[in-house]
Amino acid sequence: MDNVGVVVEDLDAAVGFFTELGMVVEGSASIEGPWADRTVGLDDIRSDIVMMRTPDGHGKLELTKYHAPALSGAGAENPPPNTLGLHRVMFAVDDLDDTLSRLRAHGAELLGEVAQYENTFRLCYLRGPAGIILALAEQIG
Repeated sequence: MDNVGVVVEDLDAAVGFFTELGMVVEGSASIEGPWADRTVGLDDIRSDIVMMRTPDGHGKLELTKYHAPALSGAGAENPPPNTLGLHRVMFAVDDLDDTLSRLRAHGAELLGEVAQYENTFRLCYLRGPAGIILALAEQIG
């Protein structure tokens, strides 16, 4: 897998959020033109993207802000975790409480509570930028 794409309304806020999570900006670009229209299957695309990578260099997240065409608004806003389709990305963290505290300063909302799975992980789900759901996992055993 090369990357996971997330469409956002506020690109700067999303970059700030994922930077706080430990991701690093790898590059950015403005995307438009016939090749982009043909690739995505939309007309007159104008967008900005920021590619972010995980600290270990193995994962990437492509954040996309569409200027045109207008966002479709398809689907429910802030869909629940059991919605069909791609709906969450999980990140391994060293200190779940500290990470959650830092992400809350960027608007993250805990969906349930921090829970422990046996003696191996502390886990939680939270809602981040553009309503996407993230999961955090801290290995404890």
